[in-house]
Amino acid sequence: MVRYVYDFAEGSRDLAGLLGGKGANLAEMTRLGLPVPPGFTVTTEACRTFLSAGEEPHGLAEEISEHLASLENAAGRRLGQPDDPLLLSVRSGARFSMPGMMETILDIGLGDDSVLGLAKVSGNERFAWDSYRRLVQMFGSTVMGVGSGVFESALSDLKRARGAADDLGLDATDLAELVDTYKALIRRETGEDFPQSPDEQLRRAVLAVFESWNGERARIYRRREHIADGLGTAVNVQTMVFGNLGADSGSGVAFTRDPATGRPGLYGDYLPNAQGEDVVAGIRNTVSLADLEELDPVSYGRLRGHMETLETHYRDLCDIEFTIERGRLWMLQTRVGKRTAEAAFAIASELVDEGLISPSEALGRVAGDGLARLLFPRFDTSGVGEALAHGLPASPGAAVGAAVFDSAEAVRRAAAGERVVLVRQETTPDDLPGMIAAQAVLTSRGGKTSHAAVVARGMGTVCVCGAEEIVVDTADRRFTVGDTVVEEGTVVSVDGSEGTVYLGAAPLVGSAVMRYFESGERSAGLVESVARAMEQADSTARLEVRANADTPEDAARARRFGARGIGLCRTEHMFLGERRKLVEAMILARDESEREDALGALLPLQREDFIGILEAMDGLPVTIRLIDPPLHEFLPDRTDLAVRIAAAEARGGQPDPHAVELLAAVSRMHEENPMLGLRGVRLGLVVPGLVAMQVRAIAEAVVARTRAGGAPEAEIMVPLVGAVEELRIERAEVERVLAEVSEETGVPVHCPVGTMIELPRAALTAGRIAEEAEFFSFGTNDLTQTTWGFSRDDVEAAFFSAYLDKGIFAASPFETLDRDGVGRLVRIAVDEGRAARPDLKIGVCGEHGGDPESVHFFHEAGLDYVSCSPFRVPVARLEAGRAALCGTESSDNR
Repeated sequence: MVRYVYDFAEGSRDLAGLLGGKGANLAEMTRLGLPVPPGFTVTTEACRTFLSAGEEPHGLAEEISEHLASLENAAGRRLGQPDDPLLLSVRSGARFSMPGMMETILDIGLGDDSVLGLAKVSGNERFAWDSYRRLVQMFGSTVMGVGSGVFESALSDLKRARGAADDLGLDATDLAELVDTYKALIRRETGEDFPQSPDEQLRRAVLAVFESWNGERARIYRRREHIADGLGTAVNVQTMVFGNLGADSGSGVAFTRDPATGRPGLYGDYLPNAQGEDVVAGIRNTVSLADLEELDPVSYGRLRGHMETLETHYRDLCDIEFTIERGRLWMLQTRVGKRTAEAAFAIASELVDEGLISPSEALGRVAGDGLARLLFPRFDTSGVGEALAHGLPASPGAAVGAAVFDSAEAVRRAAAGERVVLVRQETTPDDLPGMIAAQAVLTSRGGKTSHAAVVARGMGTVCVCGAEEIVVDTADRRFTVGDTVVEEGTVVSVDGSEGTVYLGAAPLVGSAVMRYFESGERSAGLVESVARAMEQADSTARLEVRANADTPEDAARARRFGARGIGLCRTEHMFLGERRKLVEAMILARDESEREDALGALLPLQREDFIGILEAMDGLPVTIRLIDPPLHEFLPDRTDLAVRIAAAEARGGQPDPHAVELLAAVSRMHEENPMLGLRGVRLGLVVPGLVAMQVRAIAEAVVARTRAGGAPEAEIMVPLVGAVEELRIERAEVERVLAEVSEETGVPVHCPVGTMIELPRAALTAGRIAEEAEFFSFGTNDLTQTTWGFSRDDVEAAFFSAYLDKGIFAASPFETLDRDGVGRLVRIAVDEGRAARPDLKIGVCGEHGGDPESVHFFHEAGLDYVSCSPFRVPVARLEAGRAALCGTESSDNR
């Protein structure tokens, strides 16, 4: 038979999945002998059964009655008895902390008769009526569905009528009148009376807490925190203790260390003559725990001792709720406390020094998301007012600059020493110079894997994408948000960590942690804590971390950040700017001779690029991807060309012949779905000489570095392979050129040849493809796109928010890898690829390589390395180490 109820004395913190976090910790404190008001826990299994069946689980009522009888026998009082009533609290308690997201009902057992008994036995009539009005208000709102505003209005009206500044200004008569008002409101709103039966109150309160698991705020919180919907909540039924019995009573919240900085010492708030809900609600100003020491030194001393016991036992920062009832201290709750990223690293390091945890355990107490927040400047937004607009936090950090609306203006102003923010509907490769010049990029369209987001992350540039409230008017050089008009040159502040935009210059707070990664210099405090965590991660990790880098500068930065090579060097970025004309010449070539001339002009430029990157990464692998995007991306926009030609003809003149030629080429190459068209390996098979030029540039760069005494390790990656025959033909061309360069120079050139796995067919035929590939690299951006049938440049802004709201996604599949679909393809490709070629090296170079949760998946799937933007390398290194710990502590300290 399924058991649904456990006394506090029967449980432990090891049963958090069954008893919920609060119930498990109450049981643990009871086992430690701390002063916990007696009670019992109704399990998460009971909640799941109730939510699934839509009715109270069979046998639950009987179990609750048995445990209630035990409470009553121990207390010598019955629930709600008229003369000296036993009263209970009913509180939620999910597996993972969800503060304030579900319901609480206090003072269960009070009624019209028992309130008089409570007044008599307590000697405090006001306290009794205050407790009763709290019950009626909580029960009416939580259980009976009366809007909380109805009760709040009645309370405000009464305080106004009595001239009371707060609740303490109301006397017992006032509160008794308020109870009658509340009960009348319940009758008016629901058609039923507030129940006087204590047993009915208890039963309905328990079921209401179950139902609150599916309340709107709880569902929203779970989505944000990636907490599974199927866990359910436990319910804790506990003997009431009262902090509102007078000056010798009160309630508080305390932390064993500062949750903001991690500094040791007691931190928290205390509110005399108040219940715990009053502390959280902020209805009166609290005092510090130092003031409690003055008010009640005995209780303070006991609290301090209990907190030391709990921190030593839990070996972590503890968050504690307590009540003092007429000088007697009661411990109502403890949990491992939430903390800032700064505090997480500081506390983990200090606990190692104190001998409470090992370095491996310390690594499990910190997280990549927190490290990312510490790497970038932040805004102090305390004085800047409300955000002007919100978008997707695409590339973290904080930046201030004048709004500009095209790349040329960004470059011009930046060259003059001005800080700028590039504002576009969406960016294209043509915007790259402006993105480089800008402090931040802001777009009204696009998602976290849009061009703006990917390029900005790679450069470490702040970026907010998909800010749909913004209407960008490039013609008039301004953007609007509602009635607010932001002209070019107006200073704005962009927070890429939060996805917010502010008018004016918000003050910046610099990052000492970023300075450490840039320079390697350590200093006491937070930087030292981070450095120790990184050392432990590197010594623990099995996964290597490489970087996606396309320039020598990015490669050098990635190496400083700890990258062990380059997992993706995108050659198409080397064809932008002035080189675009050479690509145009290649596309427009009328014969083989003209095409060879254009390719010949590109060759030395590419070679010099590769020499610089190989030098920056000397002795480490550099995976160079052959050109991937469709060639028409290197040509002018089709519509712009057509407009220019039409305008010239309308004026009676002759259009520019070159523009006419370009329009013909663009029209000839136009594709409805270019990302599924002539790109990747298909370009190499269709455009003569393109692959040979790139491979020769790579091989000659290897020769140059070898002759200079370097140790170049270039690898050649063929993109978008869907059939082994494609790779076989292209690999033959690659090896032919490598052999030619070796023979011409007398320097042996060996570059491993591999492929990107970015199409479902490639993953499903990985065994055959591995016969021709020396390595695989998963391009998870395209693999996600082609598996889901999503256009990554469009769908995030179009409907992802609705999918997240409806729970279809827990997170964007472009942000965190879809384990069930895309992840299954990855596992198939790993297994079948290694079955065909046991020494097959496998990595990932999509944006998921820097996502903490995805890094754990890639470790589990058996990959050799992850590759990500340079500024995400520290995060990936940390998570690679944590993944090797099997996630035991990280999952418990969410």
